[in-house]
Amino acid sequence: MYQSRKSHFVAQLFSWYVSCILKKDFATHHYNKIEVRPDEAILILANHFSWWDGFLIFQINRLIFKKRFNVLVGYGDYNEHWYLKYLGAFAAEDNKKDVLETLVYAGSLLDDPDNLVLIFPQGRTYTSHVSSIHFEKGVMQIINSSKKKLQIIFAVNLTDYFGRRKPTVNTYLSNWDAEEYMSLQLLKSEYNKHYDHALKNQNKVVV
Repeated sequence: MYQSRKSHFVAQLFSWYVSCILKKDFATHHYNKIEVRPDEAILILANHFSWWDGFLIFQINRLIFKKRFNVLVGYGDYNEHWYLKYLGAFAAEDNKKDVLETLVYAGSLLDDPDNLVLIFPQGRTYTSHVSSIHFEKGVMQIINSSKKKLQIIFAVNLTDYFGRRKPTVNTYLSNWDAEEYMSLQLLKSEYNKHYDHALKNQNKVVV
């Protein structure tokens, strides 16, 4: 497993850098605030359509969640973008045994209430124009590898230009209270309800 090598200095530097590039590359970044339970770790499930996705959640975590940031990325991204490991990124090597060990490790992170773990359940980058979000099986392995005392948050990032030179990005957040008997199909269904709600709200945005 490619583990994170968190650096407070690099994290502080990137906090400043991400704030700057968000202001430079986007007209605005809107997100809704939700209740955070301080005695539980946070598992964020988010759609994955761009290089920006992790940084958007990184920024929101800095501003409102205030947890230790962790994100599961592909081994290609981990190796290509050197800085990710210093921000909390970890990845599996390209073999089934290590993938399983990495998912179990991700679950163990959720046993510490100071942690936030960001997962892209699609497993790779897809276009933002999909009508629903696909879930890989590994998501449930992560949850089942934890003590299940966690807060699950659904996040949807959507962008539009609205006649401007720079796009606006909206992050739609929603708490989901997990049921006692959770399944991949249930989790996918509930996330996609939030995704559909986000799409409808995005269509109502007036600039």
